[in-house]
Amino acid sequence: MEFLRDTHFDFMKYRRFWVALSVILVVISILAVFVHGKLNVGVDFAGGTQLTLQFQEEPAMDEIRGILAGAGLDEAQIQRFGEAGSNEVMIKTPVAEEGAVENQDRILAALDQRYNADARGLDLNRAGSGAVAGLLAQLDPEGVMEAGGDTAVAYYDGIGEAILDVREDLGVFASWEQVASAEGVSPEVVEALRENAHLGSIGLLGAENVGPQIGRELRTKGILAVVLSLVGMLLYMWVRFELRFGIGAVIASFHDVIVVLGLYALLDFEFNLTTVAAFLTLVGYSVNDTVVIFDRVRENLRLTRREPLLDLINRSLNQTLTRTILTSGTTLLATGSLLVLGGDVLRGFAFVLTVGIVVGTYSSVYVAAPFAILWEELTSRRATAQKGTSKAA
Repeated sequence: MEFLRDTHFDFMKYRRFWVALSVILVVISILAVFVHGKLNVGVDFAGGTQLTLQFQEEPAMDEIRGILAGAGLDEAQIQRFGEAGSNEVMIKTPVAEEGAVENQDRILAALDQRYNADARGLDLNRAGSGAVAGLLAQLDPEGVMEAGGDTAVAYYDGIGEAILDVREDLGVFASWEQVASAEGVSPEVVEALRENAHLGSIGLLGAENVGPQIGRELRTKGILAVVLSLVGMLLYMWVRFELRFGIGAVIASFHDVIVVLGLYALLDFEFNLTTVAAFLTLVGYSVNDTVVIFDRVRENLRLTRREPLLDLINRSLNQTLTRTILTSGTTLLATGSLLVLGGDVLRGFAFVLTVGIVVGTYSSVYVAAPFAILWEELTSRRATAQKGTSKAA
């Protein structure tokens, strides 16, 4: 970075072009999100049921869609989930009239009727450790219950937890040999489970049930959190610097949130509570980068009061260029790795941060700084006009 120590780039030369481009991006994002309704709102905000299932064999999506339609769940959204070959499916349905939990039961019952029609006994691919331990304590294949006491009960509790640990690693049991691989599981235990339980074709990896009232409340609080964070940043910048810099910083943060939200919507990522956390992080990062630049502007203002603000901002941007590149670059390495390797659960969060860092760095230079200059020009014109009016009077 030695070659960036003494740069003289004229960042503000084409500021009007970049501001115009930013305005176009903001308009496109607003149209995509608020007019065309492209935002894929998750269960957290919309309410309803979201199930993540894993099948023993690769599921046929059309068949699942037909099964759910036959059960009166025509509005269910079905999509593949996880890595290729994992046989994972995500099913989302709106809130049922009788309630979200009942909707979950309807989905599982409809799928069980097709994929687990001949099943009997406890389903080891869906039961909790307590249910497994309870069944084993009742069957007592190793005869430990004859001694009685808490030690005997705890023995089968440990086996139940060991079986569940293996299932969590696999996602779904495909054979009894996999059950037998759990720590502490004897041949007698496996045989007892074979006779009184079964390995269902569908494993339940995750379930979310949110009512409409809670969804609306979470949506309102999420929007309020982002808005209040922007207001708080404006007040902070106003107190620490001047109003003109605070206006520029908040406009840049607003720009970052809207543009990234538009891209997020166009790529059809799910918008949920984790996404709100990512946007709050983005607001903080964007303002932090802007603060560094404006802090250098303030230092230079003290040294050269008569230098035009445009030239002073250009000089400050060049002085902080190395820091900006190093900070943004190293942060991108972390968020980019999370985006590539984090999986489906973290992909939306990582996308907001990765794209947000790029957009936030750009906006600190070509949105915050130009709007600070614009505010300065408007206030100077207003002051000049007021002086002319006073002299004429």
